[in-house]
Amino acid sequence: MSPISRRRLLGWTGAGAALAGVGAATGFAVGSAGAGTDAPANPGVVPFHGDHQAGIITPAQDRLHFVALDVTADNRDRLRALLQKWTTAAERMTAGAEAAPGGAVNLNPQAPPSDTGEALGLPASSLTLTFGVGATLFEKDGVDRFGLAAQRPPGLAELPSFTGDQIDPALSGGDLCIQACSDDPQVAVHAVRNLVRMGFGTTSVRWSQLGFGRTSSTSTGQATPRNLFGFKDGTRNLKAEDSAALDQQLWVQPGDGPAWLEGGTYLVSRRIRMHIEIWDRTSLAEQEVIIGRTKGEGAPLGAAAEFDPIDFNATGPDGRPRIPTDAHIRLASAESLGGARILRRGYNFVDGSDGQGHLNAGLFFLAFMRDPHAQFVPMQRALAKSDVMMEYIEHTSSAVFACPAGLGEGDYWGRSLLEP
Repeated sequence: MSPISRRRLLGWTGAGAALAGVGAATGFAVGSAGAGTDAPANPGVVPFHGDHQAGIITPAQDRLHFVALDVTADNRDRLRALLQKWTTAAERMTAGAEAAPGGAVNLNPQAPPSDTGEALGLPASSLTLTFGVGATLFEKDGVDRFGLAAQRPPGLAELPSFTGDQIDPALSGGDLCIQACSDDPQVAVHAVRNLVRMGFGTTSVRWSQLGFGRTSSTSTGQATPRNLFGFKDGTRNLKAEDSAALDQQLWVQPGDGPAWLEGGTYLVSRRIRMHIEIWDRTSLAEQEVIIGRTKGEGAPLGAAAEFDPIDFNATGPDGRPRIPTDAHIRLASAESLGGARILRRGYNFVDGSDGQGHLNAGLFFLAFMRDPHAQFVPMQRALAKSDVMMEYIEHTSSAVFACPAGLGEGDYWGRSLLEP
């Protein structure tokens, strides 16, 4: 059969749609040594197994490829088989190997390769792959699709609508999600591309997002990065070294819900379009008042250094609060939210232009937490109601996923849910 007749047989339309779904997402290539070799002992390898999934408190990498998928099969055994295949491939790729041994060039040349090959020769580049499940995996349109409805955790209740939301349903939700983070964008793309490829016939891409330039620090050893408004972002983020705070604010504890999610966490994703052209015409003084920090150092207004304690009671010479009551850092602070905190792990994005001379750019907000409705919802309500920065942004995508605990040797993604 000639190449062109084979393409016609496979169908240009279906192949194009699949590739478009993959290309819209962000990915980082998983490094492999020479073709046909097993995973070498590479530097920059993040352990795949552990008490918690990698890619949550792991020091945040520079690049992101996030994908949400729908399960198209209606058979629980097929879903289980795919998750087992995904786990095996994910373990290999995070170690710097091909998705399958010899998969790029060393198998049958008359068959499609089982690894797409763009990561050959690249190191692991700190690749992490984090897996989550959405509410519609448990029940959709009133149907218990896989006999899992009774296992749906309370945190997967739908988020409320917030003031100013411009949510696109086509870019929201999903049965499953995979977050690929890496220090090399090709490594992350390769990982997601190959997992999506394995899912053909069982899953389809719902939406995806590429990201660059982390906007949060998840370790005390990392410097605070900047968002596209030019401000340091996530100064007061939860850190991996604060285990007590992580147990209180991040990890699902016994009694919080179904046992399969204990030791796991919830992930909230929000695509936030920034109207950067309008922001860029705003004076520096006004920008700093809106945020509540200086732009250069990142210090709270009235303080000298980024990590100086924030005094929300301090007043200026005019008797007004140095940090305004509608400043972003005040409204999002644990002091204003009854002590609630979240682990932010977001990324900048620039998705071309909007056709009207403006960059389609902003923040892909990712945050992990123990209870979205006790932590994220109150924070976002306060911001949507009073944060002056809302005049410069809009939320266009939203999703919540439950991310199970980490895996032991021989385990697979979702086993605690599918085989309780």
